[in-house]
Amino acid sequence: MAENPLLPELPEVIAAVVFVGILTFIITKYVVPLFEATYAARTEAIQGGIEKAERAQEAAAAALQQYTDQLADARSEAARIREDAKTQGSQILAEMREQAQTEAARIRESAQAQLEAERAQVLVSLRSEVGGLATTLAGRIVGESLDDDERARRTVDRFLADLERSDLEGSADSQPAGRP
Repeated sequence: MAENPLLPELPEVIAAVVFVGILTFIITKYVVPLFEATYAARTEAIQGGIEKAERAQEAAAAALQQYTDQLADARSEAARIREDAKTQGSQILAEMREQAQTEAARIRESAQAQLEAERAQVLVSLRSEVGGLATTLAGRIVGESLDDDERARRTVDRFLADLERSDLEGSADSQPAGRP
C-alpha cells in the first residue's frame, strides 16, 4: 500500500495522543486551579465591591435623609424666628406709639398749662394797663382826677366785667345752632 501523505504515521499519532494526555493532565493539575483561584478572587472582589457600593449607597441615602431632615428643621426654625421677629417688631412699634402718644399728651398738657399761665399773666398786666389808661381817660373826660386807687380799681373791675360779659354773650350768639 502506498503511503498517503495526508495521514500521519502511527508513531506520530501515538506520540500526539500521549502529548495531548500529558498536556491535559498538566493543564488540569496546575493551570485550571490557577484560573479557578483567579476567578474566585475576582468574583469575591466584585461581590465585595458591590456590597461596598451598596453600603455606600445606603450611607449616602441616610446622609441625604439626615440632610433633608436638618433642612426642614432649619426652615421651620427660620419661619419661627421670622414670626418671632414680626411679633417683637409689632410689640416694639406699639410701645413706641404708646410712648409717643404719652409724650404728645404730656407736651400738650404742659403747653396748655403754660398758655393758661401766660394768659393769666397777660390779663393781670392788661388789667393794670387798661385800668391806668381808663382812669387817666376818665379823669380827662370828667375833668377831675381819679387818684383814689380803690375807687379807680373798682371802676376798672366793673368795666372789665361788663366787657367780658358782652364778649361771652356775643360769642354765644355767633355760634351755630345746636352747639353751646
